[in-house]
Amino acid sequence: MLEREELKLYNRQIILPELGLAGQEKLKVARVLMIGAGGLGCPVLQYLVAAGVGHVGIVDADVIDISNLHRQILYSIADVGKPKAETAKQKLEWLNPFVELTAYEERLNTENAARLINLYDLIIDGSDNFTTRYLVNDTCVALNKPLVFGSIFKFEGQVSVFNYQDGPNYRDVFPEPPPENEVPNCDETGVIGVLPGIIGTYMANEAIKIICDIGETLSGKLFSMNALDNSMNVYKITKQRQAISAPVAANLAASPDREISMETLSNWLGETPDEICIIDVRETYEFDDYNIGGLNIPLYELQESVDIIPVDKKLVFICQTGQRSKIALQWTESHLKNEKYSLKNGIKHNL
Repeated sequence: MLEREELKLYNRQIILPELGLAGQEKLKVARVLMIGAGGLGCPVLQYLVAAGVGHVGIVDADVIDISNLHRQILYSIADVGKPKAETAKQKLEWLNPFVELTAYEERLNTENAARLINLYDLIIDGSDNFTTRYLVNDTCVALNKPLVFGSIFKFEGQVSVFNYQDGPNYRDVFPEPPPENEVPNCDETGVIGVLPGIIGTYMANEAIKIICDIGETLSGKLFSMNALDNSMNVYKITKQRQAISAPVAANLAASPDREISMETLSNWLGETPDEICIIDVRETYEFDDYNIGGLNIPLYELQESVDIIPVDKKLVFICQTGQRSKIALQWTESHLKNEKYSLKNGIKHNL
């Protein structure tokens, strides 16, 4: 139920017939998690809080640097050196006292991703690195959470909606991250200050449409724009993979005793090789490029391939970095009774 002051505050969007009072009430009960309170996170947070999203979580472990200020306009020169998540929370509370805000001064990782994401209805990814993007996507797929995605590079930006109403996910567009030595960043390449504002407001708009169930979202589409020449394109995305059902437990992270080192795996293979089944959940081309043997069942094909996994062997899931193998381990908890493990840090760190 909206308070009298809220009706005044949101009047200009409530009178929109497409949104109306019903839409505003949906916003009030919505729970949105913003990954990153930087260039993209700032405009997304400002507009969603101003729009009346009832509960907003902010995940960011960084502190404000003076080089951030030309594009992260939620902050000021007086905020340099302060933590982004808590500072954003304080400023947004001044913007709208009717919104509940929670700051998480921690970096999203495999240990906390599912715990945090499971608390919210809609996830928005404004992160600036591929490790976090793939972690957010894979966790949203496993927990069946819609994801609004945005990215920026120099003068170019992209926006899409993933894992929404059985639509495509991030890996359907970008199956795997590029090699680390090919990954650009703002520190090296730069970014025009207004670009995060343009892309961030697009992301906030997609979030509002999803929450209020209005309009047409960018699910199944990738919006791309160039602020230097004003070119805009919308590319169609085809769903390639079958989504993995949400795990029974809320946390995807394997407990310490379920993660094993390469040394332990090597010892097992040396002592009782017939009792071990390695399941490599990377994509086929990754497996072909380098592998240590075993079955190759890509993560997103695991659900339909349970029947080919031996039921009388100890299972060890492996991948490139240990991220996908943890998801595979958690998902198979309710499908396979075998003793199961995940290779810690993946084979990337064991080459």
